[in-house]
Amino acid sequence: MKIIRLLALCLLFTSPVVAQELKFNIRFNTLALQTVDPAVFTTLEQALNDLLNNQKWTNDAFEPEERINCNLLITLKSENSPTSFVVDIAVQSSRPVYGSEYQTPVFNHYDDNVSFEYEQYQPMQFNRNTFNNNLVSTLAFYAYIILGMDYDTFSPLGGEPYFAEAQEIVNAVPPGAAAIYKGWLPGDGQRNRYWIIENILSPRMRPFRRMMYAYHRNGLDIIHKNLAEGRANLLQALTELETVNQSYPNSMIMPIFSVTKRDEIIEIFKQATPAEQNQLLQLMMKVDPANTTRYREIR
Repeated sequence: MKIIRLLALCLLFTSPVVAQELKFNIRFNTLALQTVDPAVFTTLEQALNDLLNNQKWTNDAFEPEERINCNLLITLKSENSPTSFVVDIAVQSSRPVYGSEYQTPVFNHYDDNVSFEYEQYQPMQFNRNTFNNNLVSTLAFYAYIILGMDYDTFSPLGGEPYFAEAQEIVNAVPPGAAAIYKGWLPGDGQRNRYWIIENILSPRMRPFRRMMYAYHRNGLDIIHKNLAEGRANLLQALTELETVNQSYPNSMIMPIFSVTKRDEIIEIFKQATPAEQNQLLQLMMKVDPANTTRYREIR
């Protein structure tokens, strides 16, 4: 009996610890705070850290070094009451580029005017089938978007199950709550959570999602060993953006991609051939016309 117990203890302490999928760096900007005790937001930050970094989001096993690096900045805009707040949310994610120490941005988005209720020490727990708290549902939504985007960069359309989870979060918001907490309905504007997942799951966006795989796996991930081939593959992948721009004009995902990748693309093509630079410039003038001047920096 003692031997069995000893073996059990050995297994307990020698079993590998499997890390969760996301590694969020969470920051709060509470400069607008006027009446509520700042300790409330310290407690909230701890609760969100537990929610995002300790929640099991997939069925896959992640090693600690494989966790997806994410940044979350929550900026307080107003206090409606001691337990009711409005914030802006900036969320980013990145993934490593094979053979380098470079982290390439994958998702970068700003969600404004997110209202929610929170009382100090209140549990912030996510339930896939129930809408309990608008901030929890919003952050869980972005957790699945980040996972889907990341998986799409490693295999064609690999993020499908996680985008489906994000869609379920949208569907789980009751009509009454959706009328109060903006961003879950198509009528709340063209730049909200509803349209993010509608765009991503639209058949018209399949070329974009395949582009995400080709851009990262066939482009960035081989640049370290063959710069010319990697850059050529990356440029070839980007040509799919024009297809998407034509099939789904005024989509929400295209501006998100441009914001996320613009600086990276410009830096990569500063060293490209004149022919590649001209091709890229002509493409991005159509896809991201408001920033044509920026793309001209490649020359």
